[in-house]
Amino acid sequence: MAIRVLLFTQWFEPEPTFKGMVFARELIAQGFEVEVVTGFPNYPGGKLYPGYRVKPLQREVIDGVQVTRVPLYPSHGQSGIGRLANYISFAASMLIYGLFRAKKPDVIYAYHPPLTVGIAAALVRFFRRVPVVYDIQDMWPDTLKATGMFSNEKLLRIVSRVCDWVYGHVDQIVVLSPGFKRLLVERGVPSEKVDVIYNWCAESAVDTKFLNPPANFPVVSKLKILFAGNMGKAQSLETVIEAARLVQEKTRQVAFIFIGGGVEASRLESLATTQKLEDVYFLPAVPMSEIGAYLSSADALLVHLKKDPLFSITIPSKTQAYMAAGKPILMGVDGDAADLVRTASCGVISESGNAQALADAVLALMDMAAEDRNRMGESGKTFYREELSLRVGVERFGSHFKRLSK
Repeated sequence: MAIRVLLFTQWFEPEPTFKGMVFARELIAQGFEVEVVTGFPNYPGGKLYPGYRVKPLQREVIDGVQVTRVPLYPSHGQSGIGRLANYISFAASMLIYGLFRAKKPDVIYAYHPPLTVGIAAALVRFFRRVPVVYDIQDMWPDTLKATGMFSNEKLLRIVSRVCDWVYGHVDQIVVLSPGFKRLLVERGVPSEKVDVIYNWCAESAVDTKFLNPPANFPVVSKLKILFAGNMGKAQSLETVIEAARLVQEKTRQVAFIFIGGGVEASRLESLATTQKLEDVYFLPAVPMSEIGAYLSSADALLVHLKKDPLFSITIPSKTQAYMAAGKPILMGVDGDAADLVRTASCGVISESGNAQALADAVLALMDMAAEDRNRMGESGKTFYREELSLRVGVERFGSHFKRLSK
């Protein structure tokens, strides 16, 4: 008889999610019975999606996945009160459903953030005697403080204590990096209770079997280094612009290509123009379904974040996407992300926030034989397939579900 998994997550399709539909579908493909309990779609704008209205309960089947929607207060703006109401209302509805309406599962999977999902899952665990696997994708309260969402130290201490309570009232914790595990162990969580399962990527979107580059991709006979994604403050891409200037002083055989948008995009473009960087190109964001063609057209793919202790235990999601694309990675993030690239032998490492180090890494890539760069790319692709893929990740989650449901 199939193991029944109750999947608690505040966000699910049609909202942008990471462990959403692909995770649920793969669990079903691997023999589990899955029911998703989520809210009515309103993220990230805070307004209900067309065709939806808040009801006491709504059941639907999406791509073969049973989805149960429970009421919440739609909000995801700058208002802390509105966002808190959004989190608490969903957790309360989820708790009521989990206690009184849901068919008893063999195991509960709870996705964090927000913390309120973990609180509700722990309470369902207590009253219904069902084991919980708690998937931590964001380290609270650290992220709340680093992003400026909360700055009140007293409030942050309360959040930290609630986190500790949740950690003590779930059966298995899963984290996305070794650094997350180290941090939890330092905070008193038993090491054997925490497993590292790396995130996978949107595999269908990064298929690089394209014959021709996109029409707007620069046609230049140079080493093409591509950054794809959000251009925000956390990415600290002014370091990359400065590295491009340093490289241009030595050679005109390297092109830096940025694709995407974000709050820093126009400033970065102005910075490149002011410094007369003729080998720096900016392209508008494209749908995820089209990004594979751009990755395929580049010679190397860039990851960069600002120097911050929190980022040293973070692995940016584009790392896995770049590995799956089979291109060498230029990793400008310290800590766990750099260690992953070293382990997979799939790129070169540069200290975060150090323009000279990044320029030196770029020149080292340029000086490599093309077959050596190709070998790096293939090494990353193989490592992704064998260690990080959706199939492998879900198998590891499945092993916890099977063990706990006995």
